[in-house]
Amino acid sequence: MSKSAYIKLTQTVSLDEVKEKLDHLIDHTSRTGEQLDWDYASAAFPYSVKEKKTSDGNHWLLLKGKESRLYKYLLIGMDPGKEEAAASTPSIQVVVPDGATHGDYAKANEFCRFLAKSFAAELHLFNGRVMYFNPRKP
Repeated sequence: MSKSAYIKLTQTVSLDEVKEKLDHLIDHTSRTGEQLDWDYASAAFPYSVKEKKTSDGNHWLLLKGKESRLYKYLLIGMDPGKEEAAASTPSIQVVVPDGATHGDYAKANEFCRFLAKSFAAELHLFNGRVMYFNPRKP
């Protein structure tokens, strides 16, 4: 059974901005690898990113694992929130589909934390726990 984590945003964000953040992560880890003289980028981000479109017009990022034994795939998409609700908040949905490995779950948690920190958002993890990276009143 697939599981989802949600990053509840305080501002409007597009899927292109999420992809830019992932590209920034790849660039950052490759520079760290150059300093260490090690291929750290392939260990820190073992996925290739492809943009997919579903039949109903939704856009998703498919993260397909480069090493199929340890990492298979993840899905990242935008969830605009419930349109009926007056206080709807847009969010980023990270899905770990059926057949995913333990490595996929671990990387999904890492990516969720990175995106939540980058966008100063509230993170609802796969296990139901909540992490707050958004500024809150004391």
